[in-house]
Amino acid sequence: MEKKIIHFEGLIVLVATIYIYSLHEFSWFIFFLLLLAPDVSMLAYLLNDQIGAQVYNLFHTYVVSLLLILIGMFLKLDVIFMIGLIWTAHIGMDRMFGYGLKYKTGFKDTHIQKL
Repeated sequence: MEKKIIHFEGLIVLVATIYIYSLHEFSWFIFFLLLLAPDVSMLAYLLNDQIGAQVYNLFHTYVVSLLLILIGMFLKLDVIFMIGLIWTAHIGMDRMFGYGLKYKTGFKDTHIQKL
């Protein structure tokens, strides 16, 4: 049951960010170009599992992406706002598909499930 809630939460976040993105008429080319950019953080796993998990989790928690959205909104910086929305959409998409924050024990150990 808990997994279904997290999947649904991810769907809602993804849909909401896409809706807000469309209201601002930002480039869809940029959206799809950057949608998977946070997954570059997986390269940190080449160093070791502990560093990999820390870097991956930093790029896959809502804290940073929502801060970018807030900074972009309050300072009227459309590029920062757009990047924050795309980043948040990515995290929502990941949660929707069952990819969660990583434990230091290995890439497949997440807070949602073992992949």
